[in-house]
Amino acid sequence: MKFTVEEFRYWKNKNVTLLGMSGVGKSYLSGMLQGKNWFHYSGDYRIGTRYLDEHILDMIKQQAMQVPFLKDLLRKDWIHIRNNIEIDDLGPVLSFVGKLGNPALGGVELDEFIKRQAIYRQAEIDAMLEVPEFIKKSQDIYGYPHFINDVGGSLCELEEPEVIETLIECSLILYIQVTNQVQEEILVQRAQSSPKPLFYRAEFLQQHLQMYFEESGLEYAAEIDPDEFARWVFPHLFHSRIPRYEAIAHPHGYTVTSDEVAKVKNEEDFLTLIELAIARQSENSKSLMGNL
Repeated sequence: MKFTVEEFRYWKNKNVTLLGMSGVGKSYLSGMLQGKNWFHYSGDYRIGTRYLDEHILDMIKQQAMQVPFLKDLLRKDWIHIRNNIEIDDLGPVLSFVGKLGNPALGGVELDEFIKRQAIYRQAEIDAMLEVPEFIKKSQDIYGYPHFINDVGGSLCELEEPEVIETLIECSLILYIQVTNQVQEEILVQRAQSSPKPLFYRAEFLQQHLQMYFEESGLEYAAEIDPDEFARWVFPHLFHSRIPRYEAIAHPHGYTVTSDEVAKVKNEEDFLTLIELAIARQSENSKSLMGNL
């Protein structure tokens, strides 16, 4: 959705989708607004509790069946395993996605990794297509006037036009851009010091896996140290996503910086920041037209 500042200010039920890399402030804003006038829709939480729940449980049970004591209890239905995911702790989702590499080092074999990536991609697509329904639920059932959609950092990788079209139709897209070199370095260093499972487009994975083989001298994915590959690939992933975010934000939404987000302390600051982004884009468009 596109607005003038006045149209946004008087928009009775505001719906905002936050777009950007993990660590830029999406969860900070969502957590600050949650439980007040805003319904917090966490894409990753919905993925874990709805679309990956059975996959995660199957993975846990498969591991438990390798333990003779637990195997007997499971087969007799004497114990119950459940997936305990929280909005601020998505460990089971990360465990399912896994890291590519040597299984002896905690990695996932290439064929299985590609399979899980495809499952996760579809789960994220399904979770985003549910946003209009949850906007309605948030108002009709829970009585929240406003809605904030906290999407995963991989939204720009999905290559599914229907997702973007759906989000554009039902919400204002707010892209949080990293313009500060120090902030960019912090995000990269954080990802490298504590590598997390990531989603990769199939084309990106194939291309960078080959690059990694050439640089490391390895021949097979089963030889890869999972954490080492995750550390190596993250800067490439970070920079490859920037033009993809911008391709969504420039024509369909608005852009703010991570520095601006860090200064937001309350709902009033958040709304003021969005108005600033709308006004800034309007001025930039006028300047561009004036130069033609």
